[in-house]
Formats: sequence, C-alpha cells, structure tokens
Amino acid sequence: MTEEHEATLRRGEQGLELVSGPMAVRADYTHLLPRLKPNRLSGELLVRAARIKVAASSGEPLRAVDATAGLGEDALLLAAAGFEVQLFEHNPTIAALLEDGLQRAADVPELAPIVARMHATQADSTQALRNLDYAPDVILLDPMFPAKRKDSAAKKKLQLLQQLETPCDDEEGLLEAAIAANPRKIVIKRPMKGPYLAGRKPAYSISGKAIRYDCLVFAR
Repeated sequence: MTEEHEATLRRGEQGLELVSGPMAVRADYTHLLPRLKPNRLSGELLVRAARIKVAASSGEPLRAVDATAGLGEDALLLAAAGFEVQLFEHNPTIAALLEDGLQRAADVPELAPIVARMHATQADSTQALRNLDYAPDVILLDPMFPAKRKDSAAKKKLQLLQQLETPCDDEEGLLEAAIAANPRKIVIKRPMKGPYLAGRKPAYSISGKAIRYDCLVFAR
C-alpha cells in the first residue's frame, strides 16, 4: 500500500516548492529553453493552434489569456511566440508557485524578455474572463484531465498538483465565459481521444501523439 503525504509549500534552495513525501514540484522554465528556439517554437502544437492572421499595420501586440494557467508552461510558449499573456490561476498555492517561477525566470537572460510579457493573477477565470476590459486575440483553456499512467515522473508531478486542483467540474460555464470575452480564437487542450469541451465541436483541431488542441474561431 502506497503511503500518502499531504502536499505543503516550502522554500528550498531553488525556489518555492510543493512537497509531498519525497516528491517536490516547482515552476522552472529553464528546461523549456530548447523548445523556445525559433526553429522549434514555430512547430509547437500550441503555437500553431494559437496562430491568427491580423493586419500587420495594427502595431498592437497580440494578446492572449491563459485561463487555466497552472505552472505557466503553456503560457511561456505563447509569450515566446510574441503574445502578451494574462494568466489566471484560481488555486492560491499553485498561483504562488507560478509567481515564484516567473520571478526567478526574470533573472535568466534567455527567459527575461519572455516572462516580461506574462502577467499572473490569482483569480477564478470564469469570473475574470467576464471582467476583462479588452477583447483578447486568443484564449487558452486547459481543464486538467487525469493522467492515465502512473509510472513517469511527469505523471506523478501532475498527480501531486491534482491534490490541489481537480479536473474542471463546470466545463460549460468556463467555455461560455471564454466566448463572452469576445476572442478571435479559443484554443482548448484535450486528451488525444477525449471528448470536446462541453460538447462544442471546434472549427478544426491540431493533434499530437497524446494531446490535441481544439480551435474555436470567431469573426470580429
């Protein structure tokens, strides 16, 4: 029988960590640096899914909202692709890990200009999306879904986060709030064979081996 440990926050030598028994999780973006190189970034599924066409003469930066931010790794890809990204994370513990990760990344020369475009807020995204004072270009939704395998370190870390944040229990409310924010596109991260969020069929999907991105496109 596996012993279970309560997850707690502690400040270690490498930053704020969520600890449960021998396992520790922190927001650390340095391992993503190889994926941020231009020749690889353009091929990232999320970056491809978030791509939109706007008039080059507008002069305004593209604005994205990551409504289910977690530790902010997806938002980092969007920021590296040039988006100004607002991150919403409702769980205060995960929000603290996220903020700590952004602060430490600001001291890494390769990451500093990217995280400068990331702005994290602890908030319920269903409410926050309805209170935006601008219409974002892209909204990213990643309602957490359970890991199927339990043997890899990545899956175990996901399970640790799930002690604090369970899969979305109001998919329809989250999607309605995103639509009400009047974006050009909503990008929804799903398991490869998972159902559409709230049963809403996308305009198209971009798929990888384990996940897919469902894209809802709106005229504006």
